[in-house]
Formats: sequence, structure tokens, C-alpha cells
Amino acid sequence: MRKIRILWVDDEIDLLRPHIIFLREKDYEVETANNGADALEIVSKTHFDIIFLDENMPGLSGLETLNRIKNIAPNVPVVMITKSEEENIMDEAIGSKIADYLIKPVNPKQILLTLKKNIETKRLVTRQTTSAYQSEFTQIGMKLNDRLSAGEWTELYRKLVYWELELGTSDDAAMDEILVMQKNEANIAFFRFIKDNYLKWFGKPLGERPMLSTDIFRHKVFPILEMNRKVFVLVIDNLRYDQWRMLSRVVNDYYITEDESLYFSIIPTATMYARNSMFAGLMPSEIEKLYPMLWDDDDNEGNKNQHEEELLRKQMLRLGRKEKLYFDKVSNLKSGKKLADTIQAISDNDLSVMVFNFVDMISHARTEMEMIRELASDEKAYRSLTMSWFNHSSLLDLLKSLAENDIHLVITTDHGTIRVNNPVKVIGDRETNTNLRYKLGKNLNYKAKQVFEVPNPKGAFLPSRNVSTSYIFAQGSDFFVYPNNFNYYANYYNNTFQHGGISMEEMIVPVITLVPKK
Repeated sequence: MRKIRILWVDDEIDLLRPHIIFLREKDYEVETANNGADALEIVSKTHFDIIFLDENMPGLSGLETLNRIKNIAPNVPVVMITKSEEENIMDEAIGSKIADYLIKPVNPKQILLTLKKNIETKRLVTRQTTSAYQSEFTQIGMKLNDRLSAGEWTELYRKLVYWELELGTSDDAAMDEILVMQKNEANIAFFRFIKDNYLKWFGKPLGERPMLSTDIFRHKVFPILEMNRKVFVLVIDNLRYDQWRMLSRVVNDYYITEDESLYFSIIPTATMYARNSMFAGLMPSEIEKLYPMLWDDDDNEGNKNQHEEELLRKQMLRLGRKEKLYFDKVSNLKSGKKLADTIQAISDNDLSVMVFNFVDMISHARTEMEMIRELASDEKAYRSLTMSWFNHSSLLDLLKSLAENDIHLVITTDHGTIRVNNPVKVIGDRETNTNLRYKLGKNLNYKAKQVFEVPNPKGAFLPSRNVSTSYIFAQGSDFFVYPNNFNYYANYYNNTFQHGGISMEEMIVPVITLVPKK
């Protein structure tokens, strides 16, 4: 491992010889200078990991030297060493972006603490995080051999996301690979859990089954209205729990998280099914039966979600709710710029709902555009791209304004997404749908062990196009490809983000209740 290189600049450097020897014995490489001019010449020729700089030197002062160092090596941390804590000197030094400061006389422990804080923090965090995950790795693995309940699955998924984000801040690629392997193992076990239990949930009250898409408004939104609070519901299409955990770091500057729950999206984990069910408070076949004019059998996802506002109004009517409703959709950047204009409309209504499609747009663009695929090359980069969008979006400006206006907030999604990498052959006729993670049709040919098959759609409350329609769902990171031109499509869709099937990432999704900070 390369030694950490230190430059120590002090006009009384000879008096600091014991400190220099101490650092060298600790395996640091230390170079010295006794004036600012010499220091600048050294910095212009050599890279240092950190610079200790005396504030009070003849000739070029410490502050003058600091400013010139920053012009030469702006990213190198500089620790100012001073004999006094005069406020104007420290304000000027801090304004010039010093990393830290020490008051003379300094002692070895102070120096070591400063080095660890400013240079070795990432290395120490990596080591501690890796060690902590290694300790929990075995426990998670043992849990995967148990028969977990739905609640235990949500807690296990929380834990995996926690470690994914923690390890994402470290440089230990080996541990990243181990976590990916454990997530894959977990998704295999989760798939078995869904096959064994999903169809048993229907007809049971909440408590004897997990919260589903159909429960969100009745159990997470309407109770807030009953407390005479104005509520803004933000539905971010295709938002995973790990992405929410990233966004929460910004949202929590303006809102306090009152409740952070995870619920189960219905399958197919596709917008046309899951989001319509959320707004209607009904399963897809129930929507088709009660409101046939509001259910479209077309395979086009966009067409199937044209009636979300009407479905929500129908749910409110069935439950005797008379609150004033404002509903809006944002599906492109142009409409996003108009968000600030909606604040008055939101303030004038009891319940406001906005569907935001930008995360879903990133996911689809990544499949179709090579540049976006490179920008979001893996899970960490995908989260980073989502975070970058949110930080610079008009949506964030809207949330800030709503917090100032004491509007309560519920953030949720219809389903998540998973990065696929294992093509699975399936054969279907011309009427078979195009989604890569689930298929419905009357002449499907597949290997039963590779899928969750629902030969009787009524049992899963799914619509049937005809009497012989069946559904199949992909597991984990699988995706369906037709045998015709198999290699081309397998390569084209490999390593893309898809949804519609069965995985923790797609099915276990967040619903968060937040109150404005006051």
C-alpha cells in the first residue's frame, strides 16, 4: 500500500523534529519546508495527501500561502496550525477552505486524529463496514433457510438495502460482489415464498396478509384526511426502496418522517396493473368487472393508465369520502417546469395526488440509449443518477414550498425494478404481450420450474382475454426472450432494468408518511 505523503510547513520546523520522527515511525512519508515560497515550489512538483501549514510565518504568511496552495492543488486538504484562535484569522482560514486547524503546541495524538479524520476516514469506514457486514452475512444466510413471514421478508429486505448503501460508500469491490450474490440468493428464496403464499392472501383482512397496492389510499392516505390535514400524495413511478433511502436524505431537510413502511406491489409489477389497483383500491379483474369502460385490454402501458383520476374518485365515492381532490400527472420535463404553478391548486384542495414518471423514464432510456446505460452502469450509478435528477428537479422546489405551507406528504410508488441478466426462453403466439418479466396468452410454452405460473387468472384477480389465458412471471434477474433471434435480444436486454416479475426490488416498495418541519 502506498504511504501517505505529508508536507509540513513551519518557520520553526527544527523544533518540530520529534513530531516528524514520530510520523515517520508510524509509516507516514513526511517532507518539510520552513517558508511559504519553498512550500509552493514543492507543492507544484510533488503530490501530497495532506499539508500542515503554520499560520504565522515571516515572508509569505500562512493565509497567503494557503490561497496559493489552493490554486496549485485545490483538492489537497490543508490543516492550519496557529498560536491563537483569533476569530478574524480563523474565519479567513475557514473561508479559504481549510480542512482543519490545530492550536500550538500540538501533540502527537492531535496530529494522528487529524490525519485519520481527513485522510484515512474512508479507509477506516470501509474496514469497519466490511467487518460489520461480514458479521451479519452468516445471520442473513441462516434466515434465508427459514420459512419467513411477509413481515420478516420486508425486514430482511430493509437490511439488505442498508448494507448495499453502506458498502456503496466503501472501496471494497469484493464485498460488493458478495452482497450481490446474497441478494440473488435472497431473491430465489423470495420467489419461492411468493409462489407458496401470494394466491392465499386474497380474501384475508389486513393483518392476516401484508399490505398490498389496493390498501394504500384506504390505510395510508385517508386516515390523514380524517385528522383534518391537507395531504399531498406523490407517486413516483418505478421507485425502489434503495432509491427512496437516497432521496430521503434531501427530503428530510424539510420533512420529518412519521412512518416509513414497505408494502407488496401486486403482480404483474407493471404500471398498468399495480398503479390502477392502487388508485381504484381494487384488483385488476375487479376494476374490469365494475368499471369496464376504465379498463383497457390493450398491451400499451400508457393507454392502460389514462383513467387513474376517475378510478381514485370511484374509490372515494365507494368509501363515502367527499374531500376535494386535485390530480395531476408529470410525464416530461416541460410539464415538470410548471410544478410551482400547482401550489395554489394543492392548497385549495383537501387531497392532492401527483404521478411523477421521471424515474421510469430513466429506466426506459437506459435500455434504449447507450449514453444513459453508461451513466447508470450499475445499481450504485443508477441511484446516483436518480439522486442527481431529484436534486436539480422542480419537484424538489415544490416539496420545499409545500412544507412551508404545512401540507402533509405521502410518497410512494406502484412497483420497483430489477437489473436483469439471465435470458429464459418462452414461446407465445402473436397475441402474447411484450413485457420481458411476465407473459399472458393462451399458447405459452415454457419450463415450469423457471416461472410462477397462474393458469387460472381469476385466482390472482387478473383479467382474462379468453378462457384459456394464463400468466407466467419471471423470477429474480430472469427475463423472457423468444427463441427467434434469441441471441440478439438476449444481448440487447441484458443488464437493463425491467419490471413486471417477482423480486424483492419489484414487489417490496415504500410508502412514506411525512410531516413538515416547523
